[in-house]
Amino acid sequence: MRKLTAVDIFSGAGGMSIGSVMAGLEPLLAVEFDVHAAATYEANHSNTKVLQQDIKTVNPLEHTEKHPFILFGGPPCQGFSVANTKTRNIKNPNNWMFQEYLRFVKDLEPEWFLFENVVGFRSFDKGKFAIEVEGELKSLGYETNSTVLNASDFGVPQDRKRFFIVGHRTDRGGIKFDFNSLEKTKSKVTVGEALKDLPSLVNGDKIEITNYRFPPKGDYVHLMRSKSRKAKQNFVTENKSHIVDRYRVIKQGENWEAAKLKGLLETYSSTKHTHSGIYKRLEEDKPAVTIANYRKSMLIHPHEDRGLSLREAARLQSFPDHFIFKGTLSFQQQQVGNAVPPLLAKAIFDQIVQLSCANSSSKCNT
Repeated sequence: MRKLTAVDIFSGAGGMSIGSVMAGLEPLLAVEFDVHAAATYEANHSNTKVLQQDIKTVNPLEHTEKHPFILFGGPPCQGFSVANTKTRNIKNPNNWMFQEYLRFVKDLEPEWFLFENVVGFRSFDKGKFAIEVEGELKSLGYETNSTVLNASDFGVPQDRKRFFIVGHRTDRGGIKFDFNSLEKTKSKVTVGEALKDLPSLVNGDKIEITNYRFPPKGDYVHLMRSKSRKAKQNFVTENKSHIVDRYRVIKQGENWEAAKLKGLLETYSSTKHTHSGIYKRLEEDKPAVTIANYRKSMLIHPHEDRGLSLREAARLQSFPDHFIFKGTLSFQQQQVGNAVPPLLAKAIFDQIVQLSCANSSSKCNT
């Protein structure tokens, strides 16, 4: 029986690894520099060796064998983000971390790789950077395909676009990966569908474990609750009273401008450069806006005058309810916001597994 082994680098909390396990893969090794994210990964992947260290110091062959089925990960993306105007340039050291990704591909020679990053990676330096990266991967003996995908097309209740490159070794047969063949969901999952059974909370609540409000209803909620009988980590940032006052006047789909009209942004010296996603109240009948640093952007629950709880944000990212985050609340929130939605990753891994098993002489362990 063939084992479909995986290596996850720049792993963060492990969103891609959760998606890989859903697709039948077995992560053997993960590398993550941040101590809190590494602790979260380790807590949720007991069979994976987790290295919490600078990837530049890691020799992968000291920790795993050559030729895993797949290597995946996304180098730090701060330098590529279209929202980042201060350091979005070729001199940002984070923009060169992809060299470590290339080194791991070269050393391990996986059958497949999956490279992930923010949408801005594709347009960075007028597109030359992404072309260069893909060209270097091809030079290592891989046939590659790249595209931008929206998580909401694959069962995630969130509009979140990410850039991906998939590669397959040219000496392992003529397998053709096609992003256009990925199976999309027939209808998009909404915020209301995703959150309806989670507990009612108030500003500042810190409820570790409590009952769900309702029995599971709908495919998405069933999937999220498949291994969990209680709602865990219902943690809400405690905002000051003047912030809660702003929440109260903002309706679904509205943002900070509604509070400004009511004279409630008096602490702002200027709103000239305020992003449209600040103080955004989520709409229950649509997928969520991108869940990035949702505490700093003050994303508002669709019905309650408070910020999102950690569990709600994780639900909107498609982390299953049994997944537990480590570190202080601010670090937990950042881990959720940085992650690749597991169901988006699963959609890609599913096709990779299907293509490989269909072209393999041995049965796959899925």
